Amino acid sequence: MRMTVADVMTTEVVAVTAPTPFKDIAEALITGGISAVPVVDEDRHVLGMVSEADLLRKEEFREQFYREGYRPPLRARLRHPKGRQKAEGDTAAELMTSPAVTVSPQASAVAAARLMDAHDVKRLAVVDPDDRLLGIVSRRDLVKLFLRGDGEIAAEVRDDILDRALWVETSGVQVEVEHGVVTLSGWMERRSETAIAVRMTRRVNGVVDVVDKLTWKHDDVVDMTVWGGA
Repeated sequence: MRMTVADVMTTEVVAVTAPTPFKDIAEALITGGISAVPVVDEDRHVLGMVSEADLLRKEEFREQFYREGYRPPLRARLRHPKGRQKAEGDTAAELMTSPAVTVSPQASAVAAARLMDAHDVKRLAVVDPDDRLLGIVSRRDLVKLFLRGDGEIAAEVRDDILDRALWVETSGVQVEVEHGVVTLSGWMERRSETAIAVRMTRRVNGVVDVVDKLTWKHDDVVDMTVWGGA
């Protein structure tokens, strides 16, 4: 089954508004046991995201530059312009990272993971078509997908992929799963069918890898290559 962001996201989201002061944001993170909060306007449109890292910059810069009234040299201030701005910020609007990286609830969990990786973020704001906040999806939420039991994964590959989705003879295929690694062995009628079976198995949530030990009775891939070359 294709898992979407809506299946794993957190819908009870602590959010702040642009004028929310530093200390209130810090308290929201600590009280909620969370690492970031979205910043929204009065209509719940997402404006940005404030994370622990954004708040810690303030303390780090105070420690580095402002202890005992020390003012950093111009070169140091220019070297960290964004960090310096956040270090001096006192409200969510001044501290947040904007624009926030957002995702649709209909997006696949895989797409969300790739989006996080591409933007080097740990969480995404989930929004509707009008950019209104619906929830949050984090790396932790996505990692949970890989905690499915081996038996559950094997049952889905057998029942949903081999017996229902492929519409071909699969009685000769054996499915074994160990620590999320699926081994497909046995035989199928055509080589092209084995490739499809492997590809679809890789998409099952919780599958870490697929070991292909399938054989085939008819190599239709070679036939298609010859036909195309002719």
